[in-house]
Order: sequence, then C-alpha cells, then structure tokens
Amino acid sequence: MTPTQRSRRAALKQGGMLAALAGCGLMTARQVQALPDASAFDMKTLDEALKALGSVAAESKDITITAPDIAENGAVVPIAITSNLPMTQEIYIVIEKNPFPLTAAFVIFEGTEPFVSTRVKMGQSTNVYAVVKADGKLYSARKETKVTLGGCGG
Repeated sequence: MTPTQRSRRAALKQGGMLAALAGCGLMTARQVQALPDASAFDMKTLDEALKALGSVAAESKDITITAPDIAENGAVVPIAITSNLPMTQEIYIVIEKNPFPLTAAFVIFEGTEPFVSTRVKMGQSTNVYAVVKADGKLYSARKETKVTLGGCGG
C-alpha cells in the first residue's frame, strides 16, 4: 500500500467518524471544524507539532499535569491533565522526544469538566507537555518524566 493510499484511508476513516459524531449530535459542526489537521500527528519535532496546533502557547499555572516522576515501563505511562482555565475547548498531549510528539487530542465540550486521563508510550525520559486551547488561545504546562524501560521499541 502506498503512502497516498494510507493517508487517504486515514482521512476517510477520520472524516466518517467525525460525520457520525456530528450526525448524532455529539459534536457540533463548529467543533468538528475546530479540530487540528490530522497531519499534525505526523510532525516529527516538538516545534513542528506545536506550530501545527496553531500558535505559540503561553505557559500557564492553571494547567496541572499528573504523571509519574519515574515511569518503570515507557509502554504504559499514565498521564492526566486538568485545566482550570475558563472556556477550555481542547487539550493536547505532546511528548517531546517521541518519534511523533503530538500524542493525543481531546475536545472538551461546553459544560464538561476539563480533565482527561490516558496512558501513553514514551520512548525515553523527556518532557510531557499539556497544551490547552481556552477561549481561542493556547496555553501550556510541562512536566519531566524519566523512563527506565523505553516503550517505543526500546
């Protein structure tokens, strides 16, 4: 399968999923349009990934990252992010030294608590960034996590 066929399939799959969510009323058309381009997940450096999200993110103390200081297994690192910023719209997890830094994107619906929790793979010790879009602006926080056993092929 060629790279063009793979990217076409991924775009069709993502578009179909977003159309289904919008059709069921779980996402509005405005929220679907606000999501970053899927190519942001293909960026290979931290700067490229942050640029793909839109603009420079200002540091904020209103974002809390809960992650272990030392992760014994990089294949399953638990991460939780809480935003205390008013009008939080989206939360992104960016892992600096991963092969593809943009790891996850979450849409926060109006009226819900701006909190996400997941497990991610980390290839090595690095900074974990939480990028939050609130009221149309980007804010960020970071936390260093040390990995003793790499999860991205290590």
